Amino acid sequence: MSRIRLVFKGVSEIVGTDDLGVLVLTDEKEQRQITVVCDKAMAVQAELRVHRVPITQIMLPEVLCKVLANQTELQLEILISGIDDGQYRVMLYNKDTLEPTLIRAGDAVLLSMAGNIPIYIDHDLMMRQSVPYKEDSRGVSLPVNTISDEMLQAALDKAVEDENYELASHLRDEQLRRGKK
Repeated sequence: MSRIRLVFKGVSEIVGTDDLGVLVLTDEKEQRQITVVCDKAMAVQAELRVHRVPITQIMLPEVLCKVLANQTELQLEILISGIDDGQYRVMLYNKDTLEPTLIRAGDAVLLSMAGNIPIYIDHDLMMRQSVPYKEDSRGVSLPVNTISDEMLQAALDKAVEDENYELASHLRDEQLRRGKK
């Protein structure tokens, strides 16, 4: 399996929602980006690390990463390998044993930030899910297949309200696709 190393680029909010955020990651050459939808709490945690707020040094992710680094030989990496039910499928791997542990995408990004753990994505998945990266862009694209059912319904309702029927049709098709599983 070919994979691409990802780099955390930033955190943003989703306009029109109070409880969701977006984590933006790019390839190392900053040519393509993917977005990970997360809850507001995870967005706040990422923002604390972006701004290097000192309190993070005694918060759980950093403390656990320090303990692991100081008391074990454990080497970890993170791999985003697919999509299940509107969520990225992400595994935390022990590099020596290749033993996988399932982890939420937002938590994986936070763990990567806290412990300097490399995060990768399957090459084909990156090509399907990513968009060109524009450094000073004011918005980000969200792949419709990686948003929750609730977000999908809210987006559909908004598209109908705004009379954006092409988008509404696309969103409805995604709902139907999920319903057939």
